[in-house]
Amino acid sequence: MEFGIDAIDYYLPRIALKISSLAEKRNIIPAKLEKGLGLQYMALTDCNEDTASMAANALLNLIKNNNVDPKTIGRIYLGTESALDAAKPTATYAVGAVEKIISSKFGDRCFKNCDVVDLTFACIGAVDALENCLDWVKASPERKAIVIASDLAKYDLESSGEYTQGAGSVAMLVTSSPSIIAFKNTIGISMEHVSDFFKPRRKIDNTYLKQKNISVQELTNTNKEKIEFYFEEPVFDGQYSNECYQKRIAEALNHFKAQKNINFLKDWQHMIFHLPYAFQGRRMMLDIWLEWIKDEDIFVDLEKEIGKSESGDYKDWRKAASKSTLYKRFVQNKIQDGEMASSFIGNMYTASIFMSLISLLYSAYDKKRSISGDNIGFLSYGSGSKSKILQAKIIPKWEKKISHLKILENINSRKIIDFETYEKLHNGALNNPIYNHNNIVLDSIDQRENKTGFRHYIKN
Repeated sequence: MEFGIDAIDYYLPRIALKISSLAEKRNIIPAKLEKGLGLQYMALTDCNEDTASMAANALLNLIKNNNVDPKTIGRIYLGTESALDAAKPTATYAVGAVEKIISSKFGDRCFKNCDVVDLTFACIGAVDALENCLDWVKASPERKAIVIASDLAKYDLESSGEYTQGAGSVAMLVTSSPSIIAFKNTIGISMEHVSDFFKPRRKIDNTYLKQKNISVQELTNTNKEKIEFYFEEPVFDGQYSNECYQKRIAEALNHFKAQKNINFLKDWQHMIFHLPYAFQGRRMMLDIWLEWIKDEDIFVDLEKEIGKSESGDYKDWRKAASKSTLYKRFVQNKIQDGEMASSFIGNMYTASIFMSLISLLYSAYDKKRSISGDNIGFLSYGSGSKSKILQAKIIPKWEKKISHLKILENINSRKIIDFETYEKLHNGALNNPIYNHNNIVLDSIDQRENKTGFRHYIKN
């Protein structure tokens, strides 16, 4: 029996910023971002949107577009690194919001017997959730689970990560006998404790605030000597993170191959990646691809095109390899279709690799390409750091289950904002939503005693 993804849906924020607008204000040559990294737009959450509202919208879309009976769902696991609370799972907010909306059809508390939890490991958290739910369904094939990936990637203004920002959510129905993709049992894993990217709790001395006549008591209901703060923007080292990404992927591939006799180059027809920016996968795969082809005839063809590797400076030879006809063909055939959506959305953290899957499937559907039976390599990464490599087969019924997604239509219907509005939004200077839409949004944050900080959601 096969196990995998039976249905998939998503939610994208309804506003976006054109990358060239950012490049102009930051004195960056637009082509460096557009052609070098594959970036065109970044999706942005409005002031009444957050991780839970996006997750709720993706979940609601999944249920409505696939006629899912919520009472048949035993688990809803959310992968996120943009959690709203240090104790209460963000998934409970999302599930609670959806439960109210569909109560007229399915009755009150239709998820009453559903297990709900968050999983966190930077950008790989939703892959962890998927693996967990696959194992749970395998243990009893009549079970059904939903995995949601929901995140907003936010970086400090004028930082080196600013142009990779993005946001969105993907929801997937995990079952036996799936209709879209079925996963194989082998999983390659690599983990190392590193400091490439993290979101620490930071402290400020209350004495300093008192000297500035700032009343911490009024702001936080506490007179602690050390005040803790949490920021959405991470501490990160972009170059180091790229190195960690590449090393973990390479090690996880080796671990995968140690368990299963496989020729990645020949056995995988498609590869999808966690994409901090659209071209991350193709840029990180060059050295791995060169290793893969060493014992293949293709390496001889590469040397015929660009010369032998030992004949000159290796860095120059490697650069020539990245621009070679052979590597471009590898990218075009196995990677490119999975990049499309990322170019128009930006980094979605946990949802990134699953949007890459949607991009691959919808591109094939749009181009009328026959991909049934093809194998997909999932190359996932989460900072901190961990990689997991999975393999899945595309099921012949996949087209019927993704034809409604209309990814390009949704991308093209967004409101494009100007740079000044973007900065105000980033700094929390806007109180009213930029764009009114008929989706689930954050209605209010409670200020009542014993309810302070509790979030309330409504559907417009």
